Amino acid sequence: MKVAPIIGAVRDHNQRLLAGRQDSKRKSVPPPIRHVLVHTGQHYDAIMSDSFFADLRLPKPDVCLDVRSGSHAVQTAEIIRRFEPVLLREEPDVLVLVGDVNSTVACALVAAKISFDGRDRRPLIAHVEAGLRSFDRAMPEEINRILTDQLSDLLFVTEESGLRNLAQEGVPAEKVHFVGNTMIDSLLACKEKAEASTILDVLELCSDGCNNGSGRSIVPYALLTLHRPANVDCRDAFLNILEGLEDLVRECPVIFPAHPRTRNRIREFGLGNYFGSDAYITEPTGSNRLCRLRTIRIIEPLGYLDFLCLMKNAKLVVTDSGGIQEETTCLGIPCVTVRENTERPVTVAVGTNTLAGVSARGIREAVSRQLGRKSLGGIPWRWDGKSAMRILKVINRKFTSSLLPDPSGLQDANLRHSNDLMENLNLIRNL
Repeated sequence: MKVAPIIGAVRDHNQRLLAGRQDSKRKSVPPPIRHVLVHTGQHYDAIMSDSFFADLRLPKPDVCLDVRSGSHAVQTAEIIRRFEPVLLREEPDVLVLVGDVNSTVACALVAAKISFDGRDRRPLIAHVEAGLRSFDRAMPEEINRILTDQLSDLLFVTEESGLRNLAQEGVPAEKVHFVGNTMIDSLLACKEKAEASTILDVLELCSDGCNNGSGRSIVPYALLTLHRPANVDCRDAFLNILEGLEDLVRECPVIFPAHPRTRNRIREFGLGNYFGSDAYITEPTGSNRLCRLRTIRIIEPLGYLDFLCLMKNAKLVVTDSGGIQEETTCLGIPCVTVRENTERPVTVAVGTNTLAGVSARGIREAVSRQLGRKSLGGIPWRWDGKSAMRILKVINRKFTSSLLPDPSGLQDANLRHSNDLMENLNLIRNL
């Protein structure tokens, strides 16, 4: 979801260059950008990987490292080992890295230490989603974020907190660019397409005859996602979350697309009584009337468009995912985050997100507050679908001074360094 808009921006940029070459009045046209898409294989489930490529219209990866699972050390080391020959073969000018997973920091380490010609020539390292901090170093992602940002030459920030964090860590302001959020680029581009999904019908969340279209009648439901090891790899932690959701389960159906690894934990911990695979059961009296099964409904992982459809129509989302905190903020859907902290504080400050912690009582109270929420929150600055275009403009400026006119209408002010951006933010806040 973070890469697709960038590749789309490259494609649009190259098409404009082609049109410029056909214009005889142009004296000089910069060269097109050639990109090589590398899939490390860290996320290798067919549903969670292949279908996302199709839904987001991503091209087939040029390189697949097929690393798969392992401990943090094993997975990071294997990515480093397999990625180095790719970088030496391709010798790119820029390495674009997204997010905070093991793949991100592993590839950054390779690029920071590599030399293409024995004279320290290496690619510029560009980190998309830089500056986010939970201030919890027990989270593996936090270590990945800190190290990647220290190794990067271009740091693309999604929210104001990222500017403050990088400044406090001594990152030079000229490296930092506040561009917005490419996750939101993908969401806005696919929001309408998600309406064609039939997932609500498949899950029997629509009234008879509706097809996710206008005038539909949707059964109120909640959406649950859990994947962080701290929440699902410890039985007591997992049980606390499930107990905290008991009131919600009695209130409405709760849909849980669960990764196979999480399903294994449910079986291993003996928590199957909290989950069911059907939304409704026949009343035990023998009548044909259906009543709702008072368990969390577990389903297979979903592709991007199906999940987006399910999320945008939910009454409430309960999650431990960082990206879903952002997406629900953009969609105006109340969100309960079952964590003690968040690296995306803007989703709490101006969005629809609230932190519940991981105690049953805290989750129960947060769910109750969010179900009664009246305000839809707001959309953070520059979450406008143009983030990838801003990123590409910064990268282009590093390599050529003869850029084509910007068709997006974005002004140079969009690319000011972090000090200028902080002044603008303070001015807006004061107004």
